[in-house]
Amino acid sequence: MKKTIITLLIVLLVVIVGAQTLYAVAENEYVCVMRFSEIVKVEDSAGLHFKLPFVDTTRSFPKTTLIYDIPPSEVLTADKKNMTVDSYIIWEIGDPKTFYRSLGTTSEAEARLNAVTYNSLKNLMGKLQQSDIINMDDASERNDIYAGITKEVAGLCDTYGINVLDVKIKRFDLPDNNEQAVYERMISDRNQIAEKYTADGNYEASIIRNEVDKQVNIVVSNAEAEAARLEAEGEQEYMRLLAEAYNTDDKKEFYEFMRALEALKASLSGEDKTVIIDGDSKLGQILMNP
Repeated sequence: MKKTIITLLIVLLVVIVGAQTLYAVAENEYVCVMRFSEIVKVEDSAGLHFKLPFVDTTRSFPKTTLIYDIPPSEVLTADKKNMTVDSYIIWEIGDPKTFYRSLGTTSEAEARLNAVTYNSLKNLMGKLQQSDIINMDDASERNDIYAGITKEVAGLCDTYGINVLDVKIKRFDLPDNNEQAVYERMISDRNQIAEKYTADGNYEASIIRNEVDKQVNIVVSNAEAEAARLEAEGEQEYMRLLAEAYNTDDKKEFYEFMRALEALKASLSGEDKTVIIDGDSKLGQILMNP
């Protein structure tokens, strides 16, 4: 009976350790091996792989091509005409390490893609007349517009570990809103993004300030300790030199006499000073019988 229980416990332990040691990678995903919140390995080969049990954890990201349908947004053309742009982005994760460090999740990536694409659309449409966008010309002539947007968005998103394959515009619409309502919505959207960037910047700044304050405190503490050590060594050397300089009774008597004169001089500084000195003291005898 005991052997059976022991055998079951051993089997259970092996299963637990095996579950913690092995991890599976699918064909359509990256798996990042995390150790203390840092990526130590990125695996994209499908199958079973090994990691350190109870120390390493895994986090997966899609390896497939993704499509993000951007909510329709309003832009102004060069001739101050309001237009609503409905578009989508075809993208993929190119560098899982950079993606994790800069964004962390696909939802955050979509939010960043939304902001970057909106800015690119706004800047590009701000240089075009409405007639350049809505006309009877060959639709292929507008491919340059789409290619320019794709190139700009891809360049900006490369720092996040994202490969932008294409930016497609589904349609341009003339909005029903009046101009003031469009302005208010644009201002609100940009303020939200600005507030997020400001909050991120303040957080990073606080980390930097804390680290700098820590280093300053360390440097000051070390400097104060070194100053105290040098001061103690100086005092020790001073006392040693005094002992060597006044190593006879005559020298000691002269030193005590000079110290007494210095004390008397300090006591007589100022006006209306009275000093009481013992007449039997050597200083008193010198002053009374110069």
